[in-house]
This record gives sequence, structure tokens and C-alpha cells, in this order.
Amino acid sequence: MEKLYKKLLDNNKKWVKKQLAQDPQYFKNLAKGQTPEYLWIGCSDSRVHANTITGTDPGEMFVHRNIANMVVHTDMNMLSVLSYAVEVLKVKHIIVCGHYGCGGILAAMGNKQVGLIDNWLRHIKDVYRYHHKELDAIADENEKAKRFVEVNVMEQVHDLGKTSIVQNAWKNKQPLHVHGWVYDIHDGIIKDLNVTFTCTKDLHSVYHLD
Repeated sequence: MEKLYKKLLDNNKKWVKKQLAQDPQYFKNLAKGQTPEYLWIGCSDSRVHANTITGTDPGEMFVHRNIANMVVHTDMNMLSVLSYAVEVLKVKHIIVCGHYGCGGILAAMGNKQVGLIDNWLRHIKDVYRYHHKELDAIADENEKAKRFVEVNVMEQVHDLGKTSIVQNAWKNKQPLHVHGWVYDIHDGIIKDLNVTFTCTKDLHSVYHLD
């Protein structure tokens, strides 16, 4: 146990040494502040690291992660991250990125009681209900799960557009695009779902805020 713990600290020292060898000013420049152009809303899955799979460096991407990359309108953690990213950091792109083989999605497809997480999974189950005709028509369970991952991301893009934070940015002519992606763990490729919102017109009028 202790060995595993200390390994992380040792790795940190090696990483610092490597960064300084490449750029002696690396940490001094990093400490000056952050000006990321992207907000990443992704899954907490340990295999899906935003900076690694997009080839971005520290300081380039603001990140929020939760189980199954959800945008829940009562989640103050997510809303606080969104508010800071949009209103203070002035990010230009928000990316919701799901991934195939997502444990949260697979759990939401079933009926087994898991525990506290059941309350979170209910939001994902709502997405299934919205798209149940399409999903129920898919006989292959693996293909159904993959499509569920995709439609879940699409719904989260919609849910971002519904927030007052995003709509106020659009109202103030702030350049802000919201995108939906899916990462395939099997080959490392990110799939753009081509669902991008750029203004309130992309939303149903019932969600427009004056």
C-alpha cells in the first residue's frame, strides 16, 4: 500500500525534472495564470484523460468530470465550473465527451440496484426514456450501448444550451460553441457527433430565456 502511494510522489519528481529539462521557465510561465479556450465535460473514467487524448497541455483546457459526463441542472458543482469557464475564463468551446464502454451508461441500461449512485443514474435513465423507441429497436446489446452513449452526449449538449449561463453568453455576443464527442477506448479515436450549438436558435423555443 505504502509503495503504491509513494510511487505517485516519485513520478511527480521525475515529471518535474523532465519538464524543466525541456523548458527551465515551464512552471514560472504556468504560474502566471490560465487562459484556456476549452471547457471539457467528460466522464470520471480513469481511462479517459482529456489532455492526453486531445494532445493539449496544462493550462489549455478547463475540465469537469462526473459519472457519464452529465449536465444536471441542479448540480452546483457542474454549474459553478460552467459559470467560471464561460463568464470568467471566456472559453470559446465547450465539449461534452462521452466514451464507449461507459460504466454509468451500462448500469443505467439495467435494473440492478447499485446504491447511492442510483440517484445519479436516474438522470441517465431519463435519456433512455426519451430515446427508447430507437434504442429498443437495436437487438445487439453492444450496439445499443454504443448508441445510448451517443444520444446521452447529444442530450447533454442540449442541456448546456438550456442553461442561463450559456444563453447569457450568446445574448452578449460572446463566441461560444457547444459540441458533442465520443471517445472510443478500443482505438483511441474521438468521434465528432456533429451536434454543435452556437446560439439559442439551436434550441426549441420553450427553452429560450429573455
